[in-house]
Amino acid sequence: MLWALALASFGAIALLKIPFPWVIAAAALAGCVSEKKFNEHVASADAAIKAAAQEAAAAKSAADAAGAAASSASSAASSAQSAANQALQAAKAAQACCDANSEKIDRAFQKSMGK
Repeated sequence: MLWALALASFGAIALLKIPFPWVIAAAALAGCVSEKKFNEHVASADAAIKAAAQEAAAAKSAADAAGAAASSASSAASSAQSAANQALQAAKAAQACCDANSEKIDRAFQKSMGK
């Protein structure tokens, strides 16, 4: 855009013999119009930045909530593992008791058959 403005200014002065103050006035007017569009782009970019910041904050909040849920799930899994270990120990103890009772019954049967 600036190169086009520079070439148009040169052409206006050199070829069309337009007075220099008029060329400067036209360039200033074009600059004002360009500045208005620039400011619109800046405002649009600011709005996009704010929206992105809000989305990032929402994503961080969701990630924090997911982290808390994962921590809670990990705690629940640890508790479940502890309960399962206790149940396994109780089952092993019950099996040992059953094995001991079975041996006692077998010995008593052997003893009774021997008499």
